[in-house]
Amino acid sequence: MAAEAHTEQHTRATPENWMFPPEEGWTWDQVKELDVPFDWELVDGKIVVRGAPKWWHDRVRNRLYMALELAKRPPYGAEAERPIQLDEHNVPRPDVIVYDRTEIDVRTMECTPVASVVLAIEVVSPGSRKEDRFLKPAMYAEAGIAHYWRVERGENDIPVVHQLWIETDSGMMVPRPDRPVHTGKLSTIVPFPVEIDLRSLIED
Repeated sequence: MAAEAHTEQHTRATPENWMFPPEEGWTWDQVKELDVPFDWELVDGKIVVRGAPKWWHDRVRNRLYMALELAKRPPYGAEAERPIQLDEHNVPRPDVIVYDRTEIDVRTMECTPVASVVLAIEVVSPGSRKEDRFLKPAMYAEAGIAHYWRVERGENDIPVVHQLWIETDSGMMVPRPDRPVHTGKLSTIVPFPVEIDLRSLIED
């Protein structure tokens, strides 16, 4: 009877048990309907609470998304704060993604298929430095996402964009050799041509 109760306890995550994952970790199917008063993502089978972001983080994220949305070209789409399912135990929510819309029904999908994601972007907050600098790029590289931008808070609050990509030989996320760091202006041709005045991400 105790074993049956234990199994039932971990059928799905609830506001009472989400901090106590089963031995093998939560799966997306077990947590996707979790109703709690905070943002979270699933990493290695654990529900990770996302800290309350500051004004700088949200302003940069929102305006970066809008700039990519305006610059996109077929077949690409851009979204902010949408989950991508790397596998059943890992469903992160990058600040911004660019994805290939080919054969995707965006009106019905719960998560963006990882095979369609071509760029993941994380805007670094004081509480997310370790994850955004080390954990997330490794996760995204292992999942086959080709490009990663890490956005840091630079001098005078102007964003600085670190542009990384998967190196073919190592399979690791490394700085792009042509333009690894963007200050003042972001100018790149991948995943599509875009130029962004980085000061405009925080100034009216």
